[in-house]
Amino acid sequence: MKDSHYDVAIIGAGMSGLAAGIRLAHFGQKVCIFERHNASGGLNSFYSIAGRRFDVGLHAMTNYVPPGVKGTPLTKLLRQLRIERDEFGLCPQKRSRIAFRDCSLKFSNDFAVLDAEVRAQFPAQATGWDSLVQLVRAHDDVSLDAKPQSARAVVAQHLTDPLLTDMLFCPVMYYGSAQEQDMEFGQFVIMFKALFLEGFARPLDGVRVVIRVLLDKYRQAGGERRMKCGVARLIEEDGRAARLILDDGTEVTAEHVISSAGYAETMKLCDPPRTAEAEKNTGALSFTETISIFKQAPATWGWGDDTIVFFNDSGRFDYVRAREPVDLRSGVICFPNNFDYGAATLPEGIFRVTCLANYDRWAKLPEDRYQAEKRQWFERIQGSARRFLPPVSDELLAANLVTTDMFTPRTVEKFTGHLKGAIYGAPRKVRDGRTHLRNLYLCGTDQGFLGIVGAMLSGISMANFHILQGSGSR
Repeated sequence: MKDSHYDVAIIGAGMSGLAAGIRLAHFGQKVCIFERHNASGGLNSFYSIAGRRFDVGLHAMTNYVPPGVKGTPLTKLLRQLRIERDEFGLCPQKRSRIAFRDCSLKFSNDFAVLDAEVRAQFPAQATGWDSLVQLVRAHDDVSLDAKPQSARAVVAQHLTDPLLTDMLFCPVMYYGSAQEQDMEFGQFVIMFKALFLEGFARPLDGVRVVIRVLLDKYRQAGGERRMKCGVARLIEEDGRAARLILDDGTEVTAEHVISSAGYAETMKLCDPPRTAEAEKNTGALSFTETISIFKQAPATWGWGDDTIVFFNDSGRFDYVRAREPVDLRSGVICFPNNFDYGAATLPEGIFRVTCLANYDRWAKLPEDRYQAEKRQWFERIQGSARRFLPPVSDELLAANLVTTDMFTPRTVEKFTGHLKGAIYGAPRKVRDGRTHLRNLYLCGTDQGFLGIVGAMLSGISMANFHILQGSGSR
C-alpha cells in the first residue's frame, strides 16, 4: 500500500519537479512526485508514433559551456544534482543565425562570433553594445527579490537602432518570454547569457537522455513517483495546503508542497480556488510546431550550415498572440542533425519549425475541421520558414519525406495542463516561489528561471530556499 504522508509532495514530473525531488531526496526528505500523464518531462518530453520518437519542447539545451568552465548555471546544477556532465552527453551546436528581412547575424557557442557580427553590421552601435554586454554580465539574474524592470526600456538606454534591438529580442523572446512585446529585464539577462554568452547543445538521442538521467538520480536517491496520478485539489486549512486530493479521489498529506504546474494552474487547484488571481496572471502566448522527418540529413541538399534559425520578415519584430491561427511572420527553425556529434549521426533528417499561434482559434474546432486546419497550416508554416534557407525543390523534399507531425496550442494544453497552451506560463513571475499558503511553493516556468537548465535550477533553488534552508516558515 502506498504511503499517504510525505515531507514534500511535488506536483508535476517536469524538469523542475524532478530536480527539486532529487535535491530533497539527497538530504533525506521523504518525497513523492505526482504526475497526471504517463511520461515525465513536462514541457520538454517526447512521444512515439509507429515506433519513431519525437522530441517536444527541446530544440537545444541552453547554458552550454565546455568542460572546465566553472561558475555557470550548467556546472551549478550538475554539482547540486550530483550528475557527471558526460551523463547528459551534450553535443554543441555548429552555428546559428538570426535572419531578418534585410539583415542576418551569425552566432555560435563562442560569443566572439556574435560580437564581431554586431560590430561589422552595426558599427554606430558598438559603444552601446559594449555597455549592454557589460551590464548583462554584471547583472544578478538569480536574485529572488529583484525589482522588475522593462527589458525594452533598459536596452533602449544602450542601443538606438531598432533593427539591432529587434534582432536581439527575437531569440530571447522565442526561447523564454511569456509577455507580449517586452520582458522583465532579469529574464532578458537570463536568456541573453543562456543563448549568446554560453550556448546551445543537445544529446544525440534528444531530450529523453536528460529525462532518463534525472529519473535514475531520483530513483537512486529514494524518491517516489506516481504516474497517471495527478493532483485534483489542494485543500486549504489554517493558511496551509493541508491535504492533496488526487484524480482518483484518494488523499495524501505533506509538510510542504512544491508545484511545477504553473501559477494560474496551481491557484485553480486550491480549494477554495483562487480564480480571480489565476485569471489575472494567465499567459496568452502559445505556439505551433511542425516536424518533418526525411530519409537524409538536411545537409544533403544544403541545409547544413545552421543549427537554429530565428527568422522575421516584418518591418518590426512583433511578439504578440497571433491574430490568425498561426503568425507566419516570424518563427524558429531547428535542425537537430546540425549539432557536432563527432563521428555519430542521427538515423534520419529532422526539420522543425515553431511559430506563434492563437489558442482560441484552435481550441474549439471540431475534430475534422481541426485536422484540416493542421494540414493547411503545416504547409504554410513550412513555406514561410523555407524563405530563410537555401532553395530546395518541392520535388526533392517530397521524394525524401518519411513522415510529418504537428502540435498546436490545443496539444500543449492537453499534455502539459498549461492553460490556453501558454508554454512559458504566466506573464508575471513569482521569483521567490511563495504563494498565499505558507507551505505551498512554485517552481519551474512561473518561478522565473528559463530554459531546461533554468527549470532544473528553479527546482533546486526552491527546494534549497524553502525547505532545506528552513526559509519556508513565516
